[in-house]
Amino acid sequence: MYTDDEVIGHTKAWINKVVIGCNFCPFAGREVKRNSIHYQILRSDQRKQLLDTLTSELDRLDNDESIATTLIILPELYPVFMDYLDMIKRVDQFLKKKGKTGIYQAATFHPDYLFAGADKDDPANYTNRSVYPMIHLLRENSITNALANFQNPENIPQRNIEYARQKGLTFMKILWTACLSDEQ
Repeated sequence: MYTDDEVIGHTKAWINKVVIGCNFCPFAGREVKRNSIHYQILRSDQRKQLLDTLTSELDRLDNDESIATTLIILPELYPVFMDYLDMIKRVDQFLKKKGKTGIYQAATFHPDYLFAGADKDDPANYTNRSVYPMIHLLRENSITNALANFQNPENIPQRNIEYARQKGLTFMKILWTACLSDEQ
């Protein structure tokens, strides 16, 4: 089991090497430079603890405009992708119940991410394959503002898929695995 600092280090390496390095999110580099990403580790699989953590992180985002986004990292939780997706449905229901839909959204990242209808070895899955299961809480207005200044934002997902496929499975696996190395 990795320490919290190691988990955050691996996550930052993934953001830098994969998300920014492959330009999967053209807005991530700005937030890394601004140091506006909050990293929260959750190790408890108790539903109450998940809801408490979500509440706490939503409060943090509500009260601290310097934080653009929060990554709730689940290093030992939801190793099975379908179980993870079930949990994300509960997160979305929680956001709706709290009146946060339209203010925040949860983006999904998982080590075994699999797009619907895709083969498990499709390199395109690496556009959403993180080093740990995580819940990415984003401010909707930040997304809207960033997309307003970006030409053809609707092409980002397809561009990412094409990039990953062009690089190939071996490249994407090596890049992803390097994020878990001690030499960051």
